[in-house]
Amino acid sequence: MASEKLIGRITHYFGKIGVGVIELSQELNVGDTIHVVGGDRDFTQVVTSMQVEHQEIPKAKAGEAIGLKLDGAAKGDDKVFKVIG
Repeated sequence: MASEKLIGRITHYFGKIGVGVIELSQELNVGDTIHVVGGDRDFTQVVTSMQVEHQEIPKAKAGEAIGLKLDGAAKGDDKVFKVIG
């Protein structure tokens, strides 16, 4: 069974384009699976691309704020977990 590790939180969500800004407390790579949870929001997705300052990046480090196209709606302070296993 998969486990999860808290890796950050949503700081902003742009509903028209479906992009969330995630402030990371752990690293994240393209290809990782994330789980977004908050209020009535609860969805899992694979990270297919992410950006910092409008530049595509393959991985992000703790402390960075990244832009990520999300499969579902999110709100500020929603928690972001990395699915492990």
